[in-house]
Amino acid sequence: MNTVSQADIDRAVALLQAGALIGIPTETVYGLAADAANPEAVANIFAAKGRPANHPLIVHLADASYLEDWAMDIPGEAWELAEAFWPGPLTLILKKTPRVPDAVTGGQDTVGIRIPAHPVTQALLRAFAAAGGSGGVAAPSANRFGRISPTEAAHVVSELGDRVAMVLDGGPCRVGIESTIIDLSRGEPHLLRPGHITPEQIAAVIGVLPQRPDAASPRASGTLPGHYAPRTALRILAPERLLDYLNVVRHRGGRCAVLAHSHPPQAGMPHFWRMLPITPEGYARDLYGALRAADESGAEEIVVEAIPTGPDWTAVADRLRRAAFGAGQGR
Repeated sequence: MNTVSQADIDRAVALLQAGALIGIPTETVYGLAADAANPEAVANIFAAKGRPANHPLIVHLADASYLEDWAMDIPGEAWELAEAFWPGPLTLILKKTPRVPDAVTGGQDTVGIRIPAHPVTQALLRAFAAAGGSGGVAAPSANRFGRISPTEAAHVVSELGDRVAMVLDGGPCRVGIESTIIDLSRGEPHLLRPGHITPEQIAAVIGVLPQRPDAASPRASGTLPGHYAPRTALRILAPERLLDYLNVVRHRGGRCAVLAHSHPPQAGMPHFWRMLPITPEGYARDLYGALRAADESGAEEIVVEAIPTGPDWTAVADRLRRAAFGAGQGR
């Protein structure tokens, strides 16, 4: 469990039982956790993040044996996906049981459930359940609402300060972007948010590709047009346009930060240049940390070299599109 001790786990359990907020590592991003059965503690999540009250949270469980405490009318496809992908970066939207507070679901009759794979949070969830807790923690990303998700413990402290009572440091997140969200509450599966687990992988288990969201789809975490966004304005440019644009910025004396998979120019180096991996998995793992560094670089604009197209890049493209839409609102 990295540098996290059993004493740290015990303290975190006690804080959850007392209604406090803690930062937890998952394989996707760091979460801001509270006892999911405690409406007052859940309300503190919304207050700390500045999150709209109708934006639902995801409940994290230790294992699938707790699923029926939180969800009902569970279809067979949910159990098949749980067997295939849990613990892991997959959230299932299901009909909620009466025990789930409305504060968790944004007033909807559905709840998002996930079993995270990180060993630190697995240990926390097991200890919380064993201590007589609800067995579930509500945990959106541990950042101010709409901003860049944290992938290291230090990001949580930087974002939330004393709003969080404790942060369990599980090291850098290995996936780096939020979980895939599949709605199974209305019969046919719908993909509400792309992630590390692809629609094709889902189809290989349940025999059908998830459909696109529709007007009847429940609200889900991280699906607003502007999300995962830096405070600095951000634009995405095709590779063939990148250097010409940077030359224009340089000649007018501007300062820009660049996230690219190409090598930097030999002359006229921008204020900040971060090379990201050219594989979708590596790019996703490093994206939020690079965006955060660019946002803190003092640049007036972040320029992102457009990523390759194709299904393997769908989740990264989704995060970049939402980041660009919501960027530039903090300065």
